Amino acid sequence: MIKRKLGINIDHVATLRNIRGNNFPSVSKAALVALSSGADSITVHLREDQRHIKPSDVLLLKKILNKPLNLEMALTKKMISFATKVKPEFVCLVPEKRKELTTEGGLNLFYNLSLLKKSILKLKSTNIAVSLFIDPEIRMVKQAIKLKADNIEIHTGSYCNFLNNKNKIKSRLEFNKIKSAAKFASKNNLGVHCGHGLDYISTKNIRAIKEISEYNIGHFVISQSVFDGLSNVIKKLSKIIKN
Repeated sequence: MIKRKLGINIDHVATLRNIRGNNFPSVSKAALVALSSGADSITVHLREDQRHIKPSDVLLLKKILNKPLNLEMALTKKMISFATKVKPEFVCLVPEKRKELTTEGGLNLFYNLSLLKKSILKLKSTNIAVSLFIDPEIRMVKQAIKLKADNIEIHTGSYCNFLNNKNKIKSRLEFNKIKSAAKFASKNNLGVHCGHGLDYISTKNIRAIKEISEYNIGHFVISQSVFDGLSNVIKKLSKIIKN
């Protein structure tokens, strides 16, 4: 049986910090609280515009964490170079648009193919496990296999949106797409992670897909922490995923 893990994205701790331009709340402290509360890894997205996480945050987290750091980043030569110097345990390649509020969909694995192939090889040559953030489509899973990625992270945003809007038909269709993609990936020895838009309910639902080994959750965690506290939210999510 696949052991399920919880990754906590702490980007929006940095968002709060940056509003006032000082060092509070502490990104590193949030990471340590998350790990002590049941998280198995810490995720940060270093965007090119550095709207929340800064390079200095990544460097400090790599230094102090005793569990894996998952670095989300765009497919650019600058970001690949940074990652190979920092050497996080995981890199997740994601699409990135300057004007988007959050990642809007999966990475197109058929676009900029030469750079994608070279980047995956370069990251893996420095012992960094590579994950590709994709929409739940079999053709994308097949391409991830051809590219020799270590993992895929399935974009769950559409499913979560339909679920929150109580659209039962479309949420079920999206759920089945996620399930099919996860099963196909697992059968082909590709690690399966998921993330985006997940909360208590959607996480509990997706937990039924046994092939998914890791859940990366961020915005909901930080938002719900306003009411319940960071540690309590993470403990509840950990219990949902692992029990």
